[in-house]
Amino acid sequence: MSRTAVALLLLAVPTTALPAQGWIDIERPPVVTRSAPTLVRVSSSVRATVEGRVARFEVEERFRNTGGMIAEGTYLYPLPGEAVFSDFSLFQGDKELKGEMMAADQARNIYEGIVRRLKDPALLTLVGHGLIRAQVFPVQPGETRTVILRFTQLLSREGEALRLRYAAGDRGEAPIAIRVDARREAEFATPYSPTHPISSERRDGTMRITVGQPVRGDVELMLPFRRGLMGGTVLTHADPGEDGYALLFLAPPAGDETAAVGRDLTLVVDVSGSMSGEKIDQAKIALRQALASLHSRDRFRLIAFSSGVRQFREGFASATAEALAEARGFVDALGANGGTNLAGAIDAALAERGDGERLSLVLLLTDGLPSVGEQAPDRIAAEAAGRIGRARIFTVGVGHDVNTYLLDRLAVEGRGSATYVSPGADVSDAVGGVLGKLSRPALVDLRIVEAPVRFLDQAPVTLPDLFYGEELVVLSRYRGEGNGAVVIEGTRNGRRERFSIQGTFSRRESGNDYVAPLWAARRIGELTRQIRLEGGSAELVTRVRELGLRYGILTEYTSYLVLEPGMAVTDARPVAPMPAREMTGGRAFEAAKASARMSQSSTLQSADQAAANRLDEVAVTGPGGSSARRETKRAGGRVLALRDGVWTDVAHRDSLKVTTVAPFSRAWFALVAARPALKPALAAGSPLLLAGARTSLKVADGGLTEWTVGALEKFLLEFEGR
Repeated sequence: MSRTAVALLLLAVPTTALPAQGWIDIERPPVVTRSAPTLVRVSSSVRATVEGRVARFEVEERFRNTGGMIAEGTYLYPLPGEAVFSDFSLFQGDKELKGEMMAADQARNIYEGIVRRLKDPALLTLVGHGLIRAQVFPVQPGETRTVILRFTQLLSREGEALRLRYAAGDRGEAPIAIRVDARREAEFATPYSPTHPISSERRDGTMRITVGQPVRGDVELMLPFRRGLMGGTVLTHADPGEDGYALLFLAPPAGDETAAVGRDLTLVVDVSGSMSGEKIDQAKIALRQALASLHSRDRFRLIAFSSGVRQFREGFASATAEALAEARGFVDALGANGGTNLAGAIDAALAERGDGERLSLVLLLTDGLPSVGEQAPDRIAAEAAGRIGRARIFTVGVGHDVNTYLLDRLAVEGRGSATYVSPGADVSDAVGGVLGKLSRPALVDLRIVEAPVRFLDQAPVTLPDLFYGEELVVLSRYRGEGNGAVVIEGTRNGRRERFSIQGTFSRRESGNDYVAPLWAARRIGELTRQIRLEGGSAELVTRVRELGLRYGILTEYTSYLVLEPGMAVTDARPVAPMPAREMTGGRAFEAAKASARMSQSSTLQSADQAAANRLDEVAVTGPGGSSARRETKRAGGRVLALRDGVWTDVAHRDSLKVTTVAPFSRAWFALVAARPALKPALAAGSPLLLAGARTSLKVADGGLTEWTVGALEKFLLEFEGR
């Protein structure tokens, strides 16, 4: 029986973006049969242990031969330059396979040869440093083989934090589990990932961090050192000739009961007839969770409203065991009936002033429009705005019947946030998420008081309060350059305190390229909400459109660019604001939800998901009322629409000059080497048209195969507008 050469590429934690998981390259036999061998990765597990500045990695992957023939080949594993290979375990029976190290130039030639042969631009990110190679013994049909590789890496330090990188890649559907154990956990504040959602727990002197699913692309993890109460760092990215981008995060430890700020928590819940059934049951669960989160230093109020307004007690109740038991009884007895006296509920919530030494929090949950008392959302919001004082207001809107203007306006005026729960989703999960975040305040009334550069277009504009176990993420443009401390001031238990985070702000920083799209998503979220609430000037609308085009985030102001000829956008709205009383229904709900998701994005994955969701939500109609839209996708921070068989960047203009390069040619690889940031966009395939500043790039057969002397440099100057 003939054997097929198979290459398994399992990639590690490089300084550049490299897929870190198994990949199979099969050279087919002359006659392909249904029984041809196929090696499939069925699982991946990555475990890292951090001690001091050293991370010890163990990567375990399992492959199965799902074909009907024996598979044999070569095991390849690129190692980053700063990693030290320890060993790997790959056995054929009792025989352990040995490996050899290859030079970076040899590795690069292997990768480029595979890309050319398979004509798969998704393999662009396989260019690495050194390479471990071992001959794989035959894998029988149906057999599963486990590979375990171990290496050690010295972690870089970014300001006041350690930085761990792992490139998981995005090939294959097998799950990837990533876990990091940091020893001496007391040295660290709350960990943060700018790329992926994470969870962490501390036990027996170890902080265990788990990366949330799905794991795709490059995983970045920051472990801030605890300096007194806080830890944090500054990450920057800057393109030549432009203002830079900065991500600043401040993180307290998971908890400090002695230092936490006391709360005055007011829970306001809608129990009108529309909340009957599953929604009222979920709301009760959320209220019980909220009561369980109270500490002895806290005070609370419970307000339920339908046609009338009922309170658990007059004024705030101390969170004693007796009061909490009575409050649970009050919650158990709640039933859904009657209309919606939203104005009365808000009036009751703001009537009682909180203690000045405590953080005053109001959580409002509703699923409908006001139908009793004052019913004009703009008048309800205006009346509330003058009485909010120091209270923070967090709103939760359930279903399409809520008025998004009112909920957004209350959240903005109250320096809180608005959360929107889709019809059929679990109300208790949404409320529990908000309350969980608000459980232990660390610092309030935060502001940046000093920095070595000037910050511009900061998101959020007003810094929110900081809670134990949560990080404060601020994204901004910056002008100028310099090294020095970013000083943040806040109040804890009535006392003003300052915290400094050292930062380096340069005019050119090619790393941390996720900071720019993350900043753009937040800004778009805040600007679109501002347009809905206040009305949009031509300048605001243009700003949103430009941000959407540059960073690949489809908005109601850029959606027309992906239409088929003759189609019209149905969710585009005029620049003037929609009347407040009309901001309800499915369209308003989805627009408000999109703004909330983007403005609250704290990881690249969440920002990408928000942008992808918005892309899916854009509806267009043809002349006969049918729904139609070009096939679209996002790649490398760009929105691409399929036009006449070409994946076309929606930012491309017909007036731009076009330079065409042949895919997988020497010119193509030279472009990849010169601008690695283009890899994700080029991985979208070909033919492809990418917009530049003064010229666009087309990747298609018949294009350039070699750059003449100086031609590539000239093209890049025009493409980047320098």
